[in-house]
Amino acid sequence: MLDRRMLGNIDWTLCGLVLMISCIGLIALSSATVGSLGQENYLMYQIYRIFAGIGVIILTQFIHYRNWAKLGFIMHLVVIGLLVLVLFYGTGGPGAPVQRWLKLGPFFFQPSEFSKFTLVLALSHHFREFQRPKGNWLWMIWPLILMAVPVVLIIKQPDLGTAMLLLIVFIPIIFMMGIRFKTIVTLGVLTLASLPVLWIYVLKPYQKGRILTFLNPERDPLGAGYHIIQSKIAIGSGRVLGKGFGEGTQGQLNFLPAHHTDFIFSVFAEEWGFVGSILLLILFLTLALWSLAGVLKSKNRVSAIQITGIVAIIISHVLINIGMTTGLMPVVGVPLPFFSYGGSSMLSMMFGIGLLLNIRMRRFEKR
Repeated sequence: MLDRRMLGNIDWTLCGLVLMISCIGLIALSSATVGSLGQENYLMYQIYRIFAGIGVIILTQFIHYRNWAKLGFIMHLVVIGLLVLVLFYGTGGPGAPVQRWLKLGPFFFQPSEFSKFTLVLALSHHFREFQRPKGNWLWMIWPLILMAVPVVLIIKQPDLGTAMLLLIVFIPIIFMMGIRFKTIVTLGVLTLASLPVLWIYVLKPYQKGRILTFLNPERDPLGAGYHIIQSKIAIGSGRVLGKGFGEGTQGQLNFLPAHHTDFIFSVFAEEWGFVGSILLLILFLTLALWSLAGVLKSKNRVSAIQITGIVAIIISHVLINIGMTTGLMPVVGVPLPFFSYGGSSMLSMMFGIGLLLNIRMRRFEKR
């Protein structure tokens, strides 16, 4: 049940930041889909998803964040089961040929988007009263299993970007638990040693092509390098103040693929320029720092881990998406939080924000 004190502890700043980013995303989406078949549907569907996300945030408040942590392992098992189903019954989803979605009637559901949050919940409960044993690394086995199982299943889809995000989210939580420097070095060496095996036996041909294209986009300007080249043209042509709303060319004339999903930042940067892009990044930075400040006020390890994990998810999405669109990282299909068109991404991110608000609302508790 909700305590009256919670209503007075609602973090309106966090709510405002999320809604502001989502509304700017709607403006970018309405411009990116001008002239597209079903333009109004894109915009209305995204508005519905934002309202559904707000509903998810509200529903999240009715369960204490400690109880969400207790449910974390079961939720993680459910998501792993859904990831297994994707391998057998998965579909390409709307506008995407890769097998990453489950189709439920008219709706498409991407389980991998939720795996990051269930991992954070499962780890927060596992480490709730953890004391690291001296000179023993065996404590890492179970957390590694929780992380590695969905990673393997997601790579099989294949979705290297989301698999990489799970690892990125896992690292800061392990650091919080006091991982030894010697263990870090050992894991780093093992990772480097496994790269040839990963390249030869794990990566699909198109994934290898993306990495090679990242190193040299001009090697295939009309194929694998086309996305990066057109994205950089769009961002560069925006210059300082941008071309103005609806005046972009790369997105409007469909030169830029996936301009309403993975590359929506390129459309936004072309129309609003360097100034608009910086303001958007400031909003994301403020959201991350405002949320992360909650770790300093945390009275227990469960809330500290949940805050750290959720902020890591948001930051990694932003850095990878913008790095991808600017040519600083390979194209891996990671959406921009609250901004890119998509249902699973929006609802999972809103669930994460709901957990942050849940923790914030219960800050009057002694521990």
